[in-house]
Amino acid sequence: MRRTGTRAEWLAARLELLAEEKELTRRSDELARRRRELPWVRVEKDYRFDTDEGEASLADLFQGRSQLLVYHFMFAPEYAAGCPSCSAVADGFDGSVVHLANHDVTLCAVSRAPLPRLREYKKRMGWSFPWASSFASDFNYDFHAAHTEEEWRAGEVEYNFRKRDFRGLDLEIAATVGTDWETYRREGPGVSAFALEDGVVYHTYSAYERGIDGLWGMYQWLDRAPLGRNETGLWFRRHDEYRSA
Repeated sequence: MRRTGTRAEWLAARLELLAEEKELTRRSDELARRRRELPWVRVEKDYRFDTDEGEASLADLFQGRSQLLVYHFMFAPEYAAGCPSCSAVADGFDGSVVHLANHDVTLCAVSRAPLPRLREYKKRMGWSFPWASSFASDFNYDFHAAHTEEEWRAGEVEYNFRKRDFRGLDLEIAATVGTDWETYRREGPGVSAFALEDGVVYHTYSAYERGIDGLWGMYQWLDRAPLGRNETGLWFRRHDEYRSA
């Protein structure tokens, strides 16, 4: 549905919308402030990761900075390739890593697949962001970005701060990583934030589902395009899987 009009009509409608956009911006600023006011929770467990620099602790992932953002990238050991949704998100943040690093923030992806698999996929995609494997760690489970078989079978997967039952779904996206729906969806996307102060790591924030919507760079552009998101199914691919125009 669309309507046409004069430039004057467009301008009047645009100014009305602008007032609402400004209110949304102010509300977004307020929510950002409240995120910063969440209590910091000390991380007691000694998580270990495999990285390009060798075995690392959670504190090591900060790379000498005081803040760490972890993108929980869906890439289970059983996957043949990384999740295409997470890959689209990573396409967007790959170029931001250097800017964040120069603002005292390290952005790192973490997945359960073994490090050699992550390296291979990272090379295929042409990315440069740091990517750590939590293959032998509880990290993804503890931060609710991975779920056990027991949780799945009980229909009580804890995701986005509530119990979920994903068993009745069977979405086509599972085939894009070469596995079935259950294996695919025992992983979940998300972002977690950490602070390092006086040698102690604190968990400060996590978000999942539409809570990470703003990290999908392409969707922010689509929201400003004439037809919006205009989705009828899984329309996007890994960036090297599109046919040339």
